Amino acid sequence: MTPELAVRSVSACFPCFNDARTIASMVTTVDEVLAPLVEDVEIIVVDDGSSDDSLAVLRNLQRDLPRLVVIEHGHNRGYGAALISAFAAATKEWIFYTDGDGQYDAGEVTGFIDAARPDIDLIQGYKIGRGDPCYRKVIGRVYHHVVKLAFGLPGRDTDCDFRLFRRRLVVEHPLTATSGVICVELMHSFHRSGARWKELPVHHYFRPHGQSQFFRLPQLWRAGTGLVVLWWRLIVRGRR
Repeated sequence: MTPELAVRSVSACFPCFNDARTIASMVTTVDEVLAPLVEDVEIIVVDDGSSDDSLAVLRNLQRDLPRLVVIEHGHNRGYGAALISAFAAATKEWIFYTDGDGQYDAGEVTGFIDAARPDIDLIQGYKIGRGDPCYRKVIGRVYHHVVKLAFGLPGRDTDCDFRLFRRRLVVEHPLTATSGVICVELMHSFHRSGARWKELPVHHYFRPHGQSQFFRLPQLWRAGTGLVVLWWRLIVRGRR
């Protein structure tokens, strides 16, 4: 441990929904890169009612990785609910999280650890390009600009699910959104609490297996209505 490193304990969190073909590599990668760099590490995966073999993969992985904590949702509760469960189970000073589907390289967390300082509360990733088909890139940029304007959010990429932050930020300001709009709630909460932060670039790859649930019409509809409800609660009622 070099004295310059501000991060001495990390809870690495992954939401998992039908990610049986990628979650093991995500977990082992983050374990391999964090173990020699950080004094105290735990890895938390929330299986959010997967219908594939994700839970079995995780249980087998636990045999060789005692610092892996597996939380099981008996049914699918939503992306936000999985993150809330993971953050509630976290015990370390810092939380790192990214998705379990393999579109981000969990190994890039080392750059975030190196960049953390005592006067920094959050390191937010922003995607270098976007590993998605063109229509998803368009939807993603529209979504980013809409939420940035509607919620008054700073930053280059509010929808980048690659973050390292102090656990107290979610302890002092608990999250409530159970869908994907939790990322907006998260960034709004960080911004309103005066969190000191910086941004770093991360690679974003084509999804190696399966299909994204977000870019289906029912999910887009739910995300849209969820954003309206969140906007009303945080912005309209918040001003009152």
